[in-house]
Amino acid sequence: MYKYDYLIVGAGLYGSVFARQAADMGKKVLVIDKRDTVGGNVYTENIEGINVHRYGAHIFHTNNKEVWDYVGRFAEFNRFTNSPVANYKGELYSLPFNMYTFNKMWGVTTPEEAAAKIEEQKNAGLKMIKHGNADNKEAANNKEAANNKEAANLEPRNLEEQAISLVGTDIYEKLVKGYTEKQWGRPCSELPAFIIKRLPVRFTFDNNYFNALYQGIPMGGYTGMIERMLGIKSDIEFGDESSIEAESGVGIDSESGVGTDSESRVGIDSKSLDLGSIEVKLAIDYLENKASKEYFDSLAETVVYTGPIDAYFGYKLGTLEYRSVRFETEILDIPNFQGNAAVNYTDRETPWTRIIEHKWFEFGKDKNGNDLPKTVISKEYSSEWNPGDEPYYPVNDEKNSKLYEEYKKLADKEEKVIFGGRLGEYKYYDMDKVIETALAKAKEVVG
Repeated sequence: MYKYDYLIVGAGLYGSVFARQAADMGKKVLVIDKRDTVGGNVYTENIEGINVHRYGAHIFHTNNKEVWDYVGRFAEFNRFTNSPVANYKGELYSLPFNMYTFNKMWGVTTPEEAAAKIEEQKNAGLKMIKHGNADNKEAANNKEAANNKEAANLEPRNLEEQAISLVGTDIYEKLVKGYTEKQWGRPCSELPAFIIKRLPVRFTFDNNYFNALYQGIPMGGYTGMIERMLGIKSDIEFGDESSIEAESGVGIDSESGVGTDSESRVGIDSKSLDLGSIEVKLAIDYLENKASKEYFDSLAETVVYTGPIDAYFGYKLGTLEYRSVRFETEILDIPNFQGNAAVNYTDRETPWTRIIEHKWFEFGKDKNGNDLPKTVISKEYSSEWNPGDEPYYPVNDEKNSKLYEEYKKLADKEEKVIFGGRLGEYKYYDMDKVIETALAKAKEVVG
């Protein structure tokens, strides 16, 4: 007889959603996480009254009303709209590419002028690519073979060709190339075309990057949303950090092993709090050794594993590749550093990819609507992943995709284990897709 119906390894979005759904169906759930915080990479911490996205900016957006209604059970979302700015050697451009961008780039003022300019640049860029790809000099000089129609039908072989086919050369050179090469650590000519399936191009003065039906940031940060999802707290009013009660009615205090600071952390130093249907244990390394894994596996009928799939199997087939991100976070004794939540540095020479100024995710206000006197910024540096680093973006090239398929065959043989989430499925997911897949899997296996 098992103590729990489900052991969930990872208290991020996928694990927390699955836990909530299983608990709502009357199942007994144990959630463990290697970190001493819940939320995975969406974890936010309060610094100087500002909810700082410790593991990178997360802006919730979705067209799925079911998902939007679901997260609305656990948080009230503000009206934040993602409108990043691109800084290219001191020149500032609006993102996504829109009429403000085109006016700054070329001086055009109408959608017709902008569309014609992009088409001209696309054709010129693709002609150049076709000449460069020609098998011999005679073919390269053959104007008939390089006419606009053939250029337009050229199948992009890499990210550079794909980007030029979408937005032309000027935008590619200034706003795509340097940023992308920093992010992936490789020349765009060596990156697969599918990384950029599309680039948002708008012939309107619309700075809304995602253009989703629903968008915003949970008021008070993502940590509170995840804590409510796991039943660790249920505020009378969303965003109120002063009232912290477990859904089971058990008060959270130091005697239960749970901190009572504004972060409301649970289970530090492997202590735990039984919340009725969901129990949470943090600072637990499920894969630390064989004995640890066997012990936790013995506690539950089914395991939901959201960590790296290759780590689960001891990297026996080889290591899957990721890109990692390093953050340099600073508290500044000024009210405003850059005037926007996100500024991308799109030249190749600037070492960081972007700077996040966290206060603007909640409009520079505290929970009572007062202006915050200080600010917190984070510079992001993209890097190759090494063992011990945080894995962020799967490198879904041909080599890694083939290796993942081999691990997937092993995973399919694990009868009592469900592999889910970004790391468990070696797949980049937006937050709404993580929630959508977790809801679907819980419905499939729990009922």
